[in-house]
Amino acid sequence: MYYQEFYRKSIDQPTQFWQEQAMQLEWFKVPKTILSKDKYDYDQWFEDGQLNLSYLCIDKHIKEGFGDQNAIIYDSPVTNVKQHITFNQLHHEVSKLAGGLQSLGLQKGDTCIIYMPMIPQALYAMLACARIGVIHSVVFGGFAPHELAIRIDDCKPKAIITASNGVEIQKIIPYKPFVDQAITKAKNKPEHVIVFDRALGVEIPKKSYDIDYTTLVEASPSIAAVAIESTHPSYILYTSGTTGTPKGIIRDTGGYATALKFAMKYIYGVNEGETFWAASDVGWVVGHSFIAYGPLLNRNTSILFEGKPIKTPDASTFWRVISEHNVKAMFTAPTAIRAIRKEDPNGHMLKRFDLSCLKYQFLAGERCDVATLKWAEEKLNVPVIDHWWQTESGWPMISNMVGVGLQEIKPGSASLPVSGYDIQILNEEGEEVQSSVEGYVTVKLPLPPGTLSNLWGNPERFKSGYLERFPGYYFSGDGGYKDEDGYVFITGRVDDVINVAGHRLSTAEMEEIVSSHKSVAECAVFGVHCELKGQKPLGLVVLKTETALDNDAIQNQIIQAVRQEIGAVASFREVLVVNRLPKTRSGKILRKLLRNIADEQQYNIPSTIDDVTIIDEIKIVYKTHSIGIHK
Repeated sequence: MYYQEFYRKSIDQPTQFWQEQAMQLEWFKVPKTILSKDKYDYDQWFEDGQLNLSYLCIDKHIKEGFGDQNAIIYDSPVTNVKQHITFNQLHHEVSKLAGGLQSLGLQKGDTCIIYMPMIPQALYAMLACARIGVIHSVVFGGFAPHELAIRIDDCKPKAIITASNGVEIQKIIPYKPFVDQAITKAKNKPEHVIVFDRALGVEIPKKSYDIDYTTLVEASPSIAAVAIESTHPSYILYTSGTTGTPKGIIRDTGGYATALKFAMKYIYGVNEGETFWAASDVGWVVGHSFIAYGPLLNRNTSILFEGKPIKTPDASTFWRVISEHNVKAMFTAPTAIRAIRKEDPNGHMLKRFDLSCLKYQFLAGERCDVATLKWAEEKLNVPVIDHWWQTESGWPMISNMVGVGLQEIKPGSASLPVSGYDIQILNEEGEEVQSSVEGYVTVKLPLPPGTLSNLWGNPERFKSGYLERFPGYYFSGDGGYKDEDGYVFITGRVDDVINVAGHRLSTAEMEEIVSSHKSVAECAVFGVHCELKGQKPLGLVVLKTETALDNDAIQNQIIQAVRQEIGAVASFREVLVVNRLPKTRSGKILRKLLRNIADEQQYNIPSTIDDVTIIDEIKIVYKTHSIGIHK
């Protein structure tokens, strides 16, 4: 019952509810205006307040006597390095890097791209930018130079902070060469590239714009955190869009800090001083909210993990980290649990470790299948909580709020709406549907603090993408339904964005690359079910009548082109040659039909299909190449 009372107050009295939560922070200037509209008639939180994320994550705790507490535990099985970083040490690194950025001319309102592996310097860079009001944009290291160049041209950074290289299982990722290639491709040229040398014996190509990270920090003064307006952008984070062009989500400062402090306590159930681990990457929203800012705001020790759930060295890695570092709550993607389960189905490796410290296991990033949830519950013997949110929201939208009181866990559901999110399932006409009827997942406005405040440089796309389809509501882009108890079940995207191991990727962008091959006449790329990664992209191509290459050569070239342009993160490994694609009489390719046939789901043949005989042709191609979830 307490959840219902708590939740209803956030919906019925949002201004009062979030004002109370905002007072859990230390403001440089306490806000008097709690909820207001911006010039685009969109809701903003705490507009007249001033604070600083870096101060709240570091200085506040030192001032209160916790400088010797571990702020970050860096655990890197790929390099066999472990490092405990206290709040005092974090202050030293962050404040001096902030001084270095300032000495290079970066100031409040400038942008800076961070393109780094999972090392402490990535977090230092984020917090240093926040310290002086520089808007950072972290780009996931798995993206290729082409993708990085797109982001450089969109946010026009004054500087890029990178590392010499990343390290994966028996593989070196050349970060600095990728940055150089991206700058060559980009129209916008940053003034500086700050390079952290990991001293792993990798040769770093030198350019005139290079600045050595370590030398810069050593030579720079320690800088105090500056007062930042609540509505000032803290960062830009790019997410895949249906057009293939990434969308730069803007996150504010005051609303974000309020939401993260709230989430750590009421959603994840961790108290100040405890250890929290989000096994993600700083290039994704989870890394921003629950590796960098959320845990540090709440004075938790945050685990920064550079490795994989398996093969670093084996499927026991997660359990070793939890046990060794006394993790109370852990958050990962279902893909990671599926990978561990595949390697160690009976959980023998798990039994080698004392996991009595672990109270909750959270899963998100993609839809969690019931078998994975049940396996984790059985092996860990703790509540396993599937929850749902987006890059746009910045923090959970639907979850079992364990800090309010653990509710019933229903496998297949992300549970109940989180405080502040008035989740409604609407039909095509914008009317709320009855329970158990599938529709569009929306949130009635205003959104709570911490959610997206706009798209970088593109407010029209923001309005058209999220607000115009259902006036008065935020449209999530997902489909789903509620049961009779109000539990929400997310059924998947209703657009062409697919979810590969928790990473949102645009099939439109992949199609563009595939169609550019000289032998391809037309193509379709769509997501199909994958036992391990949830979804994977599949490409179908119709070839031109005259081509000098054989099918295998064409398929390999297409796969390599996608890998080169987007990166290995796309997991694009399958291209099938077909004689034709199913279309409507108006020429629209029936991608949903292609996906349903591949996934061996029931499907209706649209009455508008141009030629129904093509379906049997597609089935034969799928069967020949063992495409299908039961193969």
